[in-house]
Order: sequence, then structure tokens, then C-alpha cells
Amino acid sequence: QLELVESGGGLVQPGGSLRLSCAASGVPLTNYLVGWIRQAPGKEREGVSCLSSSDGSSYYHDSVKGRFTISRDNAKNMVYLQMNSLKLEDTAVYYCAAAPAVVTVEAMCVMPVYDYWGQGIEVTVST
Repeated sequence: QLELVESGGGLVQPGGSLRLSCAASGVPLTNYLVGWIRQAPGKEREGVSCLSSSDGSSYYHDSVKGRFTISRDNAKNMVYLQMNSLKLEDTAVYYCAAAPAVVTVEAMCVMPVYDYWGQGIEVTVST
């Protein structure tokens, strides 16, 4: 059973940066797509960014392109989300997610579709 645990969230001012980390255990992430899904207060969950298991293909929501970067370290079974130039509207609970490598990164993030997710971590962007 794959378990995912997020860390690195918190309170940050607009324009600031945060780096979210996701530690996976139980199963190697090697054969999984990974991603970050967020849910803002009163809104539906949306896929922020997703990353393939092998060819490096990635997806970014239009609202975060150029500001967020997803990465993975399969040797450490870790997933990261570097968030720069944070905006008020980035405030949300962020979930690390994983999906078997039978879907595309776009499908994982847009539908969204994933089999495993963490407990979530709060990111608050506020003055």
C-alpha cells in the first residue's frame, strides 16, 4: 500500500516562496505518475501539476505556469513542488497524489484521477 505524507506548507506573504515535499512509503514511486492537487475553501479540487514516471512529461495548471515546478527523486521516493511568486489565490490545502502509469499526466491533473493521496497540507498566502 502506497502512503504519501506532505510537509513544507505554512503561511507566506504574496510574492514569497514555499517548497512542498511529499514522502512516499510502502511502494516505490518508480512506476507511478505523481502530482499535486489543491482545494481552496469553497472550491472543487484541481490538479496543480503532474509529472510522469519515466519520460519527464509534465502538466501545469495555467494559473501556476512559470511559477511552480514539480520534481521527483525516485531514489528517495520523494516528490516536490517549488512554489514561487505566490499569490493570494494559491491559498489552499495541497495534496500529494499518485496514479498508476496507465494514464497521461494531463488526465491525472485535469480529470483529476489518482489512486493514492496524502492527508493534505495547508498553504496560506496572506498579507
